Amino acid sequence: MPRFEPNPARRPSIVTGASSGIGAATAVALAGAGHPVALGARRVERCEEAAERIRAAGGEAVALPLDVGDDESVRKFVAAAVESLGPIEILVSGAGGLAPSPIHELDSETFAEQVGINLVGAHRLVSAVVPDMVGRRRGDVVFVGSDVVPAPRPGMGGYVAAKSGLEAMAYTMRMELEGTGVRASIVRPGPTVSDLAAGWDQQATLTMLESWQQWGFARHPYFLRASDIAAAVTTVVSAPRGVHLTLVEVQPEAPLREVPDA
Repeated sequence: MPRFEPNPARRPSIVTGASSGIGAATAVALAGAGHPVALGARRVERCEEAAERIRAAGGEAVALPLDVGDDESVRKFVAAAVESLGPIEILVSGAGGLAPSPIHELDSETFAEQVGINLVGAHRLVSAVVPDMVGRRRGDVVFVGSDVVPAPRPGMGGYVAAKSGLEAMAYTMRMELEGTGVRASIVRPGPTVSDLAAGWDQQATLTMLESWQQWGFARHPYFLRASDIAAAVTTVVSAPRGVHLTLVEVQPEAPLREVPDA
C-alpha cells in the first residue's frame, strides 16, 4: 500500500470573496479548525471585521485587499498572505458575481465581467498559488461552484456560463495534478442565503424567480446558510491524505411534511 504523509496541523489558508456570505463563513470555519487565514476581497474593511472576530476567538487571521479581476492585485495579495502566514496550504476560491438578466438582453461587457470574476479571477489565483503547492507536493484548492452547472436556471446571465467554466477548469486540474499531492475539489452549493442578490433590480429578480418556478426549480422555500457551505469546505480540506473529495454538492433539506391526522 502507498504511504501518504499527513497534512500539518497548521495550514495557512487563503479565502477569496471573504467580505461576506460563504467566503466570510469559510474563513471563520477554517480558523476554527486551527488554520491561519488570509481574507481577501475588494471590501477589505468587511474582511477586517471578520478577521477581528477570528482573532477575538483565538484564531489567526489577516485581512488584505484583493481584486481578482486585476493581475497585480492578485500577486500582491498572495505575496502578503505568504509573508504574514507562511506558504499557502489551502486556497478557497469563492469570489463571485451575478447580474440577473436573460442572456440575450445582457450586454457583452457585463457578460465578460461575470466570466472575469467567477472564472478568470479564479485562474489568476491558481496561477499565483498552485505552482508552489506542486513544488512542496501538497495542498488543497477548493472552488466554490454552483448547482446551476448541472441544472442551469433562466435569467442568470453569464453566471451559468462562468460557473460551468469554473467547474470544468477544476475537473481538468484534478487530472493534471494527479500524483502531485495537490487536490483540486469543488464544493457546489444549492440555494444559499448570501449577499449575491444585493442591489438587484426588484422586478428583474421577481421575473427570474417566476421563471424558476415554471421550470421546477423552487420545490420548497428553505435556503442553506453560508455556514453550511463553510462546513463542507472544511470537510473537504480535512480529508486525510489518500482521500480526495472531488465534488461535494450541498442542497437544502426540505421542511418536514405535515402528517395528516389519523
